[in-house]
Amino acid sequence: MNESSSIRSIPQSSSLRAEVERALSVAIISGELEPGTVVSVPGLATQFGVSATPVREAMLDLEKRGFVESVRNKGFRITTVGEDDLREIVQARRWLEVPAIRIAAEEFPENRLPEFRAMAEQIIRAAAAADFAAYLAADSHFHLELIALTGNRRLVRLVEELRSQTRMVGLAELKDTRELELSATEHHELLDLLVAGDADAAEKLLHAHIGHVLGWWAGLAEDQLETSTLPTK
Repeated sequence: MNESSSIRSIPQSSSLRAEVERALSVAIISGELEPGTVVSVPGLATQFGVSATPVREAMLDLEKRGFVESVRNKGFRITTVGEDDLREIVQARRWLEVPAIRIAAEEFPENRLPEFRAMAEQIIRAAAAADFAAYLAADSHFHLELIALTGNRRLVRLVEELRSQTRMVGLAELKDTRELELSATEHHELLDLLVAGDADAAEKLLHAHIGHVLGWWAGLAEDQLETSTLPTK
């Protein structure tokens, strides 16, 4: 594994299972662990520098989430998420997040602007370092905090769950690319629009930003995608 790999030695703690699951989730979501790859519990335990037990427990949790499937006598295979699945997730996120950003634009608390700017800078730094674990964590924190401005805790949890199901299989391939840089800087642009109270422009930007899941982060050209309709079966 390279230095920026999500699968690396984990400091000993009381929640090794959760730490292993988080690291593996990032590796799967970002595409670092590609669909179809078979991994073994002993092999991962060695890479993480932990015993096999928390790794096995983490893999079983990931299996429940649909991220992996058991392969007899071999370990676990990273599952494939189809384009229709991604389109459904993107559409659901747009239905929930885009109206929420209008609410944030109408009553954005400017006293919290430095806090949100710091979050946006953290995203940019993580993107520049190709630290996908930090990038995904910072990106999720930023967007969930914006949604929390609506005061609706259930909405935050729903979006958090949808984000946890998202696969950005081309993200790892975006290291040192203009696309990853642009995606990161969009967070500052969104804040500019919120401070200005421009709800229409904020909605438009967030609609496109979420679409990166089907575009840049999936390794596809965004100008060739139409993600506004339900997937056809």
